[in-house]
Amino acid sequence: MLKLTLYFGNPARLNVANEQLRITLPPDSSDSGERILTRPLEDIGIVIIDSQQISLTSSVLSGFSKYGVALIICNERHLPAGLMLEMEGNSLQSERFRIHISASQPLKKQMWQQTVIAKIRNQAAAMKIITGENPIALIRMAEKVKSGDSENVEAKAASYYWSVIMARFGGIRRHRDGEGPNPLLNYGYSIVRAMMAKALVASGMHPSLGIFHRNKYNAYCLADDIMEPFRPYVDIMVMDIFDKFENPEVGMKSVKQQLLGICTKDVMINGLTYPMMTGISETAASVFKCYNGDSRKIRYPELTS
Repeated sequence: MLKLTLYFGNPARLNVANEQLRITLPPDSSDSGERILTRPLEDIGIVIIDSQQISLTSSVLSGFSKYGVALIICNERHLPAGLMLEMEGNSLQSERFRIHISASQPLKKQMWQQTVIAKIRNQAAAMKIITGENPIALIRMAEKVKSGDSENVEAKAASYYWSVIMARFGGIRRHRDGEGPNPLLNYGYSIVRAMMAKALVASGMHPSLGIFHRNKYNAYCLADDIMEPFRPYVDIMVMDIFDKFENPEVGMKSVKQQLLGICTKDVMINGLTYPMMTGISETAASVFKCYNGDSRKIRYPELTS
């Protein structure tokens, strides 16, 4: 079952009763009094809080933890700033943590090689979709990735990819704090990151123990690693938004609705089509199989142009 993504951008009060999330909304223009909506906690996958006028009880937080709901908190610029996940995501979590932690360096290098190849190939397909240009240079780069990406082909491919994509914005560069499409890209990536972190925890792994990312201040290194091949799907969506809207911003309701649609965007994995949220779970499950020695291949999405 595909879990719900709930977005709250207007004043509301949240509490839990009878395993249901109760959403109390203020009176509307008809002055008919407060409105109450309910959603079963077991049906919810992600909740995004994007208003300073949202209040919630501790029962909401414990309920989200119980049912594995990922809670994203946005800042005053409407960008995701915090993520809360359950601490126990799998019945065999202690054993799976041990397997995860004991992974050998050669295995992690081989997994990172797969990740970089999948990312660059998807960037090649995305570049063709967005710009119509021949992506042969990226395809050739993907063929040169070695174990552990020892020659840092990922960075070279990203530099080329973004130089082509960003040419339409006249000098704006891909940067976390940059202008233009950057805030929209950041928002989309944050949603994918939350889905990935949730899926990794559900598969019994700790999202902070990465295969390549090792920043000691980053609680989601593994999520940042495994989400890489999914990023080009966000890139395509954001560039499509810029084709449809004039000067789109994250705070625009219509823009945000499209960005939230990334959760149900179709992805193809091993010839089968999944909504992204489900596809990410497939990928996360395959990551543990690699750690456990049951498989040698991560099931990454294949973007086609």
